[in-house]
Amino acid sequence: MSARYLILEDGSVFSGEGFGSPAVTFGELVFNTSMAGYQELITNPVYFNQIVVFTQPNVGNLALQRNVYETITPSIKGVIVRNLAQFEATGPRQVSLDQYLNQMNIPGITNIDTRALVHRLKVAEKPLRGSIVPVPDDHAFDQLHATVLTNQQVAQVATPKPYPNPDVGLTVVVIDFGLKNGILRELSRRKCNVTVLPYTATATEILRLDPDGVVLSSGPGDPKNVKKSVLKMIQEIQTRVPLFGIGLGHELFAMANGAKTKQLAVEHHGMNHPIKEIITDQIVYASQAEGYQVERESVDRQRLYVTYVDLLDNSVQGLRHRQYPAFAVQFFPDGAPGPDETNSLFDEFMEMMRQGGER
Repeated sequence: MSARYLILEDGSVFSGEGFGSPAVTFGELVFNTSMAGYQELITNPVYFNQIVVFTQPNVGNLALQRNVYETITPSIKGVIVRNLAQFEATGPRQVSLDQYLNQMNIPGITNIDTRALVHRLKVAEKPLRGSIVPVPDDHAFDQLHATVLTNQQVAQVATPKPYPNPDVGLTVVVIDFGLKNGILRELSRRKCNVTVLPYTATATEILRLDPDGVVLSSGPGDPKNVKKSVLKMIQEIQTRVPLFGIGLGHELFAMANGAKTKQLAVEHHGMNHPIKEIITDQIVYASQAEGYQVERESVDRQRLYVTYVDLLDNSVQGLRHRQYPAFAVQFFPDGAPGPDETNSLFDEFMEMMRQGGER
């Protein structure tokens, strides 16, 4: 492995060794505290335009598996680890993390002091841009400062055309804001006949498919940068069929019902995140990838009520409509990776659809 450097827009330089692709990359730095599941994380569309720092010190010891990709073409900009584990293939079709990143043209860097790097990201209290480069000279910093990252993340990762994921059960339309395959897997386990539509789909186009329910998928970026027509679509759909929002879909559901969102100073990314269900006072653990959250004081209590809260900062993690069969959660109920304690929310959605949306 050759020498590589991570440079940050605040002037910091971290030296290490490169793996994966030798390309130069630019992105926003976030850290993930998950102990496992690096394949699912790297392929999650929510990390579009981001470089992910793994706090787990040893990464890459397992071969990548064909059945756990969250998207076929990952949009992550880079991977940073403390130690890249030694990997020995036990079969001719096994692919290591190093090989996979090289195939996907994604740079990685190892032998980085990730504890110092995470501390730097925390004290900054704002997202920091960074670049993985072969030489940390003035030219590299000039390029970093001149780089403008798009704020149209959803348009970059969402499907431009509809496609089916057929089965024999209830008909579900999934609106793709950066859909992760874990959502489709959970619907497939419940025999749902799924059609995935672009995020630009109108309420008329959705209802033309006569769905039993609609899912608003997770995705990257600021919900305020999504087209305003999406909010109008949600406002109409929630009055017609059961609706279930996840991640970015949760934030858009909240905004469509009058709530506001804000950017986190330090993003939340990890597994086993403690969440409390208010009605039962039960604590569950879930996978999170959260850069924005719903402002609790902005929630219109005449329209919505809070169903889940984050035990670490008491932020809103779930909402339900008071009048319509519509609800949403900030975390990932599909896990992938992470605990599956909250995947019963898909069962709740199924029951809503079976009842035809009756309360």
